[in-house]
Amino acid sequence: MRYGQIRKYDIANGIGIRTSVFVTGCTHKCYNCFNESYQDFTAGAEWTDTETQQVIDYIKDENIRGLTLLGGEPFQNVDGLVELVTNVRAAIPDKDIWAYSGYTFEEIMACPHKYRLLVLCDVLVDGLFVDALKDPSLPFRGSSNQRIIDIQKSLKASKPVLLDIEEAL
Repeated sequence: MRYGQIRKYDIANGIGIRTSVFVTGCTHKCYNCFNESYQDFTAGAEWTDTETQQVIDYIKDENIRGLTLLGGEPFQNVDGLVELVTNVRAAIPDKDIWAYSGYTFEEIMACPHKYRLLVLCDVLVDGLFVDALKDPSLPFRGSSNQRIIDIQKSLKASKPVLLDIEEAL
C-alpha cells in the first residue's frame, strides 16, 4: 500500500479531531476530485510498520477521537488498510474509524474483499463525488448524493442506516 499523507490533527474528515491517512490509488476519477494527485497508484510513499506505529501513537492522544481513511480510494487498498485498522483496534479499541469511499455501501457489501475492511470500521461516507451536486454546506461530505452511514447498525439491519450526526457529536 502507498500513501500520500498522514494528518495527525484533522477536523474536516469526520467528527472531532481525527488522525487521517490518505492512501493513493483510485480508479473512480471523479470530475473535480479534491485529491486528484492521489489517484495515481504509484504516488506517495510505501507504507511500513513505522507509519503504522506513528498512526497508533497519534491516535493514543486523548484529544484524538479516531482514525479516518481516505485518499485515493481506501477500498482499492484493502489489504494494507485491514492490517492497519486491525493494529489500531488492538492498540486503541475505544476510538472510532471512518472511511470515505466512491463505492456505495451496497457495492462494498457485494464484494467479499472490500467487505473485509468495511466490517472493521464504524462510519462510511459513501458514493462518488459528483461535481454537479457539490454542496460545501454539507457536513463531512462533498456532494449531496453521498451518505454518512453507521456501519455497525447497517450490518445488523442489512441495509444502510444513516448516522445521526447530532447524536454522534
